[in-house]
Amino acid sequence: MTASCRNALLEKYPQEVEKLLGKYPADQKRAAVMQLLYMAQRELGYVTKQSLTDIASILEITPTEVASIVGSYTLYHGEPGGKYRIQVCNDLPCALRGADEFLAKLCENLGIQVGETTPDGLVTVEAVTCLAGCNRAPMFQVQTGDGLSYHENQTVDSTLALVQEWRAAEVSSQAAQASEAAAKAQYDQQGQAGAAAQAETENLQDEAVLPTALHGVTRQPAEERIHIQELGGQ
Repeated sequence: MTASCRNALLEKYPQEVEKLLGKYPADQKRAAVMQLLYMAQRELGYVTKQSLTDIASILEITPTEVASIVGSYTLYHGEPGGKYRIQVCNDLPCALRGADEFLAKLCENLGIQVGETTPDGLVTVEAVTCLAGCNRAPMFQVQTGDGLSYHENQTVDSTLALVQEWRAAEVSSQAAQASEAAAKAQYDQQGQAGAAAQAETENLQDEAVLPTALHGVTRQPAEERIHIQELGGQ
C-alpha cells in the first residue's frame, strides 16, 4: 500500500471499523459516518483533514460531505481544543435562568473568551443549544475523549472547583509520566553500563599476565592457559 492510499483510520481501528460497517447494508454504509467521526476524534479531540479523507474513502462519499456533518453538530470539532470541552447551554430558557451571565463570568475567571482555550491547553469553553436541561440551568456538558458528563444547577465557583480538580489530576499524571521516564532512563543507563563492563572484562582476558592480582583476580591470556594445559597443568 502506497503512502497516498494509506487509510490511517482503518489501520488504527480495523476491527472496530469492520464491526461498525457490518451493522449496515453495503449500499447504506454512509449511515456509519457519525460513529466514524467519533472514532476519528477520540484521540486528538478533533477531526483532522486526513480523517475526513479516510472516512470518505471508507464510505465512498466525498470529504466535503463528511465535513458538513462536522460543521452541523457541536459534538464534532474541526479544530484542536482543550482536553476538556465545557459546553454551556445558553438557549432562551437557560438564559432566563442566568446561563449568559454564568458563561461570561466563567470565561472571565478562566481568562478566555467563549470558544477559546485556556493557556495551559486544558479547557475550552463553548456555548451550545440545547442540552435538554433547561429547568436545571446553568448547566453544561463536558466532552472528553472518554465521552460526555452532564453538570446541572451549576455556579461559577462549583465549575472552577471542577477545573481545579482536572488541573490537579493533570499535574499528578505528568509527574507519574516523568517518574516513569526517569526510571526507564536509569534502567537503560544501568544496562549500558553493564554491557560496557562485560566488554571490558572480555577485552582484559586477552591482556598479558598481570604481576599482581587485580581485585583478587589474576588474568591470563587464552594462549598462555592453553600452553599450561599442554604441559599437564589444569
